[in-house]
Amino acid sequence: MNTKRLIVISLLALLGSLILSACTGGGVPSNNWHGLAADAERAYLSNGSFVYAIDVKTGKQVWQYPAEVNSEIMFYATPVLVSNGQLLIGSAGTTHPLFSLDLATGKENWAVPFTNNKAAWQASPLVFNDKIYAPNTDGFLYILDMNGKEAADPIELGGALWSAPTTDGNLLYVSSLDHHMHIIDPANDTDKSVDLGGAAPSSPAVASDGVYVGSFASTVEFITPNGKQKTVAKAENWIWGSPVLDGETLYYADLKGNIFSLNIASGKQNWDATKKNDAVVASLLLHGDQIYVATEAGNLIALDREGKTVWEKTVGGNLYTAPVASGAFILVAPYQAEFALAAYDADGKQAWTFTPEK
Repeated sequence: MNTKRLIVISLLALLGSLILSACTGGGVPSNNWHGLAADAERAYLSNGSFVYAIDVKTGKQVWQYPAEVNSEIMFYATPVLVSNGQLLIGSAGTTHPLFSLDLATGKENWAVPFTNNKAAWQASPLVFNDKIYAPNTDGFLYILDMNGKEAADPIELGGALWSAPTTDGNLLYVSSLDHHMHIIDPANDTDKSVDLGGAAPSSPAVASDGVYVGSFASTVEFITPNGKQKTVAKAENWIWGSPVLDGETLYYADLKGNIFSLNIASGKQNWDATKKNDAVVASLLLHGDQIYVATEAGNLIALDREGKTVWEKTVGGNLYTAPVASGAFILVAPYQAEFALAAYDADGKQAWTFTPEK
């Protein structure tokens, strides 16, 4: 069996353990990779039994939700921070409500969490035009108002939905494991699908005239709002993470450890693929003058805009969660490490680590 299949089988096994893990009632360490988001002051970490808010300057816990372990709920999706002070996250446990928490306190905003979905929340929702578009692993896109009430009938897309929708300001784009990209007009909730040739577990990158999406077909596809499709690049292996667009440059990585930089105007690569000989599952992070790469073997790598390694640090565990920038720090959330979150500065110096109390 080849390497890429071994990696994907391992990752799928992790995701498949979501329901089983909810039956144990244990706290940390969680048995799946974490979700991570941040603003300028706090990091928000979904870590199995709990969601944590952590002070970015000190690495100290601000709050956790819930107060005690609930054996029926588990959190692995990336939290979504809303401008009105909400944090949205769904459970992947034996029960799977969608919660709205208060960013400042961690208290529930919705007295009755949304529970009309049929399966676990692996994907994050998108807030657009005062509505919440929440993709579920049951293959439906649920549409809620900001109070957690259904605003429209759910849209059946088919296939498990593992990634957050993106929007160009008019249309929504939703990737699916059923090999399709779905283009949804929120004005009438119509769906147009495009065949990608492979499962797409991550969100597309939005450009001014369409979106770029990678898949297990080992290609990057460009898709216009009317559904026209063009293969713009090929990788050596399957593409799991989302591409990152910066002007006319598109950065992406594959499960063989190649990091690519595509000039979308010319269609040519800016450099020969940077090879790290270690699977890259997480999406890349572009911050300042550096590109941050998190590898399956637990290494955090900073590249310059020419693809040269600036520094490389061993974080520990496995890195499946995309790095996140907050203030002066790059945050990483390793799976099965001695800690759940770590902060590094732009020079690669570790500032702090966070380990939840047992």
